[in-house]
Amino acid sequence: MDIFNDFSVGLFAMQLVILLLLLFLLAKFAWKPILNSLSEREEGIQNALDEADNARKEMQNLQADNQRLLNEARAERDEMLKEAREMKNKMIEDAKEEANEAASKLMAQAQAAIQTEKKAAISDLKSQVANLSIEIAEKVVRDELSNKDKQEKLVESMLGEATLN
Repeated sequence: MDIFNDFSVGLFAMQLVILLLLLFLLAKFAWKPILNSLSEREEGIQNALDEADNARKEMQNLQADNQRLLNEARAERDEMLKEAREMKNKMIEDAKEEANEAASKLMAQAQAAIQTEKKAAISDLKSQVANLSIEIAEKVVRDELSNKDKQEKLVESMLGEATLN
């Protein structure tokens, strides 16, 4: 099959016209929509990439804000714990001071009570000793005064002491 022998200029021209007409129709009706859809798709992909980049940046900002808030919350918690410890220590110190003051007051009251009881006991003891001394003196004086000779000796000794002084 020899292509050049079967070649026909009319058929060739007709096929060339049909090809050109087909290319014209494709260019007018198919190429524009295809190119438009390709550029729309390219724009859609670019927009999606931009939105993803914006979302990533926004996520980083949110994470930074979350981290900042977390750090602030930790600092506030630490401050509250510090204040609580200080309050606890102050309360303990105040309680110790109150206990020491109460103990000092009790000790002072106890010592005062002991002194009062001691004075009362000494006073009672002196009174009892005085009563016993008087009773003994009475018995001795009765015994001495019951005998006339002893009375005279006692009077003479008293007179002797009175003149000596």
